[in-house]
Amino acid sequence: MSHSRSTPISARTFSRRRFTQIAASTAALSVLPHANVSAASAQRVYGANEKVNVAIIGCGGMGGNDARSIFNTKLVNVVALCDVAMGTKHTAAIEEKFPDVPRFKDFRVMFDKMSNQIDACTVGVPDHSHFPIAILAMSLGKGVYVEKPLAHTFQEIELLMAAEKKYGVACQMGNQGHSGANFHQFKAWKEAGVIENIREVTANMNAGRRWHPWTFDEWQTGETMPDGIDWDTWAGTAAKHPYSDKLHPGNWRSWFEYGNGAFGDWGPHLLDTVHRFLDLGLPERVTAVMLDGRRKLIFPMASTIQFDFPERGDEPACKVTWYDGVKNQPPRPADLEEGRKMETNGKTIYGDGITFKGASHGSPLRVLPGEKANDLASDLPSYETGSNHHLNFVRAVKGEEQTRSSFDISGPLSQMFCIGVIAQRLGGELVFDRETKQITNNKVANELLVGPPPRKGWEEFYKL
Repeated sequence: MSHSRSTPISARTFSRRRFTQIAASTAALSVLPHANVSAASAQRVYGANEKVNVAIIGCGGMGGNDARSIFNTKLVNVVALCDVAMGTKHTAAIEEKFPDVPRFKDFRVMFDKMSNQIDACTVGVPDHSHFPIAILAMSLGKGVYVEKPLAHTFQEIELLMAAEKKYGVACQMGNQGHSGANFHQFKAWKEAGVIENIREVTANMNAGRRWHPWTFDEWQTGETMPDGIDWDTWAGTAAKHPYSDKLHPGNWRSWFEYGNGAFGDWGPHLLDTVHRFLDLGLPERVTAVMLDGRRKLIFPMASTIQFDFPERGDEPACKVTWYDGVKNQPPRPADLEEGRKMETNGKTIYGDGITFKGASHGSPLRVLPGEKANDLASDLPSYETGSNHHLNFVRAVKGEEQTRSSFDISGPLSQMFCIGVIAQRLGGELVFDRETKQITNNKVANELLVGPPPRKGWEEFYKL
């Protein structure tokens, strides 16, 4: 059964009808102190057996994986499905899994019709659409699970972090490894002093990317859009270009205007624990060390981007260098075992006389051979793991746990990558003021922290 309209409701129409109600319904929440557990529990509308009523927004690709994973917690009722391509092969598997659930193509229509039946939502859509969906859901008192990266621009992330404090809802970014073994191990090893005095980190993402075969410099046109796609809602707050399979599905990640490239896709899986437990915050300098195959609309074929962080409390200044591109690997650690290959997606963490090597997502670190490593071998702290990332979120909506990747934690991580994307786009060195959150040596780069104005009719989402 479809609840989408032939003419999608505009943001202005929505604002006239609903924004006054939103303000009234969330007024009490705005005075609540920030809490990682859902302070909006007074608004919850739990279904049968105290299960959380969840709307799935984005039903193909990673959004579909989120739908399955959150359903497998056995603590939710899936009460709505929403995707601009609803009714096409892109969403078919999730539609078959939840055959009797109302369907929508426009998230604004869904919330307009069903807000009082929803406790939380997952947001598994292109990067450029994370913000309007998440901010609207939060303003309505709904918990939000937002796929990584948190949003498309530095400023959108800033607004989402402020909304998390204002509305007090449970928020989780979908860097699933942040609930895995690496999270618990890194935390235990850092607290025990095993990981200390880290001055250099490298991270590499050397798998092929969607845009690597591309050689064009213009938007692709001339294709016939498949039946059933709501292309206006797909464009959302961003500029609207003609339909192309170089945009949907999945290929949007390749374009500066819609995606965040390899940084947005893999950065949160490779550097999340480094960023959190070394208290990196935001860099003071970002340098495009190498850009190969630069183009004006799509990401480089390969890039090396260096982030410099100042001293932070007891933490020394730290250099984090990112390598992407199929053949663009970081230097091989001197202690790496002979004959062992570097990971295609991995990280190396350099301490005083000791080196840690890791892969992606929740993979735990290992200590590379060496004198100090041998001394530690029998004395490495043990650690226990907990709920997985989706279960952690559902329990947070119920007020039983704190989310591990709440926006105040995942936000600065994602903002770091947003500055990295600007360096990939413009080249050179960017000087960043950590206090004012401004790029001080490049006006164009500083404007890209905010990005272009939202498309006409979508301005209201930036006022919530």
